[in-house]
Amino acid sequence: MDIILNKLRDIEIRYRELEGLLSDPKIVSKQGLYQKYAKEHADLRELVETIRQYEKIRSHIEEYQGVLADSDEELKAIVREEMPQLKQKQTDLEEKLNILLLPKDPNDDKNVFLEIRAGTGGDEAGLFAGDLFRMYARYAETQGWRVEVVSSSSTGGTGGFKEIIALIEGNGAYSRLKYESGVHRVQRVPVTEAQGRIHTSAVTVAIMPEAEEVEVNIDPNELRVDVYRSTGHGGQSVNTTDSAVRITHLPTGLVVTCQDEKSQLKNKNKAMKVLRARLLDDMVQKQNAEQAQTRKNQVGSGDRSERIRTYNFPQGRITDHRINMTRYDLDNFLNGNIGAMIDALSTHYQAESLK
Repeated sequence: MDIILNKLRDIEIRYRELEGLLSDPKIVSKQGLYQKYAKEHADLRELVETIRQYEKIRSHIEEYQGVLADSDEELKAIVREEMPQLKQKQTDLEEKLNILLLPKDPNDDKNVFLEIRAGTGGDEAGLFAGDLFRMYARYAETQGWRVEVVSSSSTGGTGGFKEIIALIEGNGAYSRLKYESGVHRVQRVPVTEAQGRIHTSAVTVAIMPEAEEVEVNIDPNELRVDVYRSTGHGGQSVNTTDSAVRITHLPTGLVVTCQDEKSQLKNKNKAMKVLRARLLDDMVQKQNAEQAQTRKNQVGSGDRSERIRTYNFPQGRITDHRINMTRYDLDNFLNGNIGAMIDALSTHYQAESLK
């Protein structure tokens, strides 16, 4: 613990240095530098406040131990009664400090691209893809985030999606949604099922941090860009120009299409954003796989091939298979009230990281 305490003291010293820098007129006049220090200061705030609480509790415990060593019995009795509560507070704060000291995911503060694709199950999978998109959109609304549909492919007149891609912009979007990647399974009776049999369908969700151009350098020579005429439901022409864009990244074979905008340039820009996010996500997935192999920790890897959650409509049940958490408020959950599940997943993965 002494090594950790020394590290904590260094952090507090740095925090005080930053307070001084942020009040220095020379720094205030340099906007870029000021913003850099302000972000570092904000990132350290919760940790420093917890350090100060911890030091206060440690000081109280040392005082109480002195009382127990050399005081009258009446005072000792009071101290013995209060000591267990202080010890518990100390333990709780140590656990919190361990979590706060974990290396921060550099992508946590980023916006995300949400990709939802219908898997096995035909129209029923497409309908559930639409249900999941609305669920995430409503959750984003409660967080004050902005949702913009980048690309979508409908299943026709059923109201579902073969695929939908959206950009979710907001503080901490990736940190909250990153554990949603994977296969979501639905069990329910389709509207078209005359005999009332339960069907099982699957939808794949991918959460990818938005990538900056400097993070993912794409060589234009490694791209094939095709333009074609946008089409709507039933093959009807949306417009009369070749505004739809398909970009193929030749080294990886990744293909991104975008046709929602009437402008070819806007569609190309959106497609490039999605491509950068996919390439960054591939890099992150590979790094995570290597780290998991090193730790021999394959529990809840978040792999997209992994079935992560089941939505059972007849029972009104949602089960997350990674943390064995089951809830019986399916309608409420699909209405965007997914915060408790996200909190439980965050806690679980923090505990795994501490191991």
